[in-house]
Amino acid sequence: MKRFQDSQAFGVKRPAVVSLSVLMISGLLAACGSSTTSSSPAPSAAAPSAAAGASPAASTAPAAKTPVAATTVLNWFAEPEHGGNFAALAKGFYKDAGFDMTLMPGGPQVSATQIVASGKAQFGMANGDDILVARQEGIPIVAIATSMQKSPQALIYHKESGIKDFSDLHGKKVYVASTASFWQFMKKKYKLEDAQELKYTGQLVNFVNDKSSLTQGYVTSEPFTLDQQKVEYGVLLNADSGYNIYAGVYFTTEKMIQEHPDQVKAFVEATVKGWDYYKDHAEEINPAIQQKNPDMGLDMMKYSSTKEMDFVFGGDAATKGTGIMTKERWEEVQKQLVDVGVLKTAEPIDKVFTTQFLPKK
Repeated sequence: MKRFQDSQAFGVKRPAVVSLSVLMISGLLAACGSSTTSSSPAPSAAAPSAAAGASPAASTAPAAKTPVAATTVLNWFAEPEHGGNFAALAKGFYKDAGFDMTLMPGGPQVSATQIVASGKAQFGMANGDDILVARQEGIPIVAIATSMQKSPQALIYHKESGIKDFSDLHGKKVYVASTASFWQFMKKKYKLEDAQELKYTGQLVNFVNDKSSLTQGYVTSEPFTLDQQKVEYGVLLNADSGYNIYAGVYFTTEKMIQEHPDQVKAFVEATVKGWDYYKDHAEEINPAIQQKNPDMGLDMMKYSSTKEMDFVFGGDAATKGTGIMTKERWEEVQKQLVDVGVLKTAEPIDKVFTTQFLPKK
């Protein structure tokens, strides 16, 4: 049940119940743009030829505009965290925006940043720190909107352990990716060098069996499983430590912005419209998500979609609109990554993200 970070070694994303094979993902990559997860509008009919008695205007009527084939690489297998995208697909928002859109599932062997940078997809999703790291590695991507105002990633502990704050992690066993950016930040801020780092596998069994341990996870996922197993737990949301990244950030390339700004704007507006629709119609859209990830039950999807609403529509989104990002937040995370050595230097933040394509509030 593990969710790995897009930028390979810099963190782990939220788990989902899946059993899709790497072979299946490879096939999707090879056929990017022609996946069955597509709006697949019917081909436009050619303009009719002039008939007897037809007016000159009728005989020269232009053909309907052909939709632009586009692909969005998700940051994990299909799940409610992509609810806005699936709503935009199901309700025709992408089609109305001029796209024949394919939603390509992510996974442990899929790097959205590399696929988009290669030109095999036009848009992708990644966490905010992933994008900063990718840019330092020479991948010219730009954040254009975010699905979540803060990350639902957290450290989960047993209630009986007595943990109340991050400073209580001294000497504790923590199942975590040792190179995760958030963990590097926490270790330095709370001086947790004596914490025992154990390899995070994405499974909960070791955590459940060891009452003195903690595990990384997402509050929109693992708690559902723990509730079913009658495990009493508590959570420390990563954002509450001060490491407050944007999660599920949409991005494209600098080249795409320069050459097709109209398409970027259309994508962002359609996706935001999709999220605004999903807010009140999650149970309508979830079956479409389940078709692409049948191993994730609708009951878990309902749990996840309910839990994620504040992450998507709270914070700045409540007053500034869905998808909004701020310069201050990006600069803060960039500084934190420089401080812990994940980034070597801080580049001008205006190159990292833009809000120019978001709908006006």
